[in-house]
Amino acid sequence: QVQLVESGGGLVQAGGSLRLSCSASGRTFSSCRLGWFRQAPGKEREFVATISRSGDSTYYRDSVKGRFTISRDNAKNTVYLQMNSLKPEDTAVYYCAADTRSLSVRYVRLADFASWGQGTQVTVSS
Repeated sequence: QVQLVESGGGLVQAGGSLRLSCSASGRTFSSCRLGWFRQAPGKEREFVATISRSGDSTYYRDSVKGRFTISRDNAKNTVYLQMNSLKPEDTAVYYCAADTRSLSVRYVRLADFASWGQGTQVTVSS
């Protein structure tokens, strides 16, 4: 089991940037595929980006391509989400998640991820 704690959320104006971090505990971090998801009020949780164990493969939802970048530092047991050119529609609670089976980065169902953080709020004002 991997325990995950997100940080870095906040309030930002449209066009601004934020970097989310997710710190993990547990010896299996480097063997896990990781992902970022988000949930806006009244909407279902959706995937944002995933990254392979080594970090050499990533996958993004179309609406964030070119604006968001997922990365990881296995030495620090941390995964990041750099968010640029933020839009009001990016407002949501952002969650990181770990897939201990390390499936392909294109597997983005919630059920594909066994461990979840508590979430961090990102609010983008217009």
